[in-house]
Amino acid sequence: MTEQPSVGSPVTLPPGPAGEERQYLRFTRLNRILHATMIVSFISLALTGMTLKFSYTGWAVFLSHLFGGFETAGYIHRVAAVVMIGIFVTHLVDLTRRKSREFGSWKAMLLGPNSMVFNRKDLADLIGNFKWFLGKGPRPAYGRWTYWEKFDYFAVFWGMCVIGSTGLMLWFPEFFTRFLPGWLINVATIIHSDEALLAVGFIFTVHFFNTHLRPEKFPMDIVVFTGRMTVEELQEDKPEEYDALVSSGKLDEHLVEPYPPIVIRAIRVFGWTALTLGFSIVVWIIYAMVFAYR
Repeated sequence: MTEQPSVGSPVTLPPGPAGEERQYLRFTRLNRILHATMIVSFISLALTGMTLKFSYTGWAVFLSHLFGGFETAGYIHRVAAVVMIGIFVTHLVDLTRRKSREFGSWKAMLLGPNSMVFNRKDLADLIGNFKWFLGKGPRPAYGRWTYWEKFDYFAVFWGMCVIGSTGLMLWFPEFFTRFLPGWLINVATIIHSDEALLAVGFIFTVHFFNTHLRPEKFPMDIVVFTGRMTVEELQEDKPEEYDALVSSGKLDEHLVEPYPPIVIRAIRVFGWTALTLGFSIVVWIIYAMVFAYR
């Protein structure tokens, strides 16, 4: 009988065909495709939306020429919005399928140990993290999802509901004013613009820091693109998840071969392009708000 490794101890992994150790598969192929598509869609929305919002600035005029004019920027904005809505609907369908396939019930999915819903442990991890920052305690033993990952996740739901609904109202005002008062279109304009500005600022600062700029991940964390992370990284970042997999003897079921170097290089090019565009948009927004706001 093969002896199971003790919980918390490192696992010796069999090497892959090229002599490399297999890696833990954290995200499915669909998750990675949706996230990559969301990046392209969100950056397209941010570039075109901020260009229209700050159309009086020099950088917005320059970008509008690249898009083919402000009117074309509006068309690109709407296409990217349709793609974003498609991503959201696809994710909801995938959640429904995962509920039936992996959890069996909505209660188990929403309240189980691997749920994306906030629970008491997230509050304990938040307090523990502050203590760790101040040198007053150990780093919390995070599970599959940290509290900041859950916050980022539900921020997307909030954005889709608020920005998406107001955007549809501005796109089809004749339809919505058949059953809504006309002054709501003005309200929708303000909400859509300001909430989108908040979302862009949050994603390209707080989310980028939590994901890529933390000391242990700097300068880039590519796990959401590859879907893979080393077992050592899993043990360090998600010790509770690692211990659960080891104690249940299921860790090996989630191990896959690493991507070849050429794929990793292509992923890094994509990631650096997104980071550069995101930080550039933040700089342009700050310039517009401080020196040219109207």
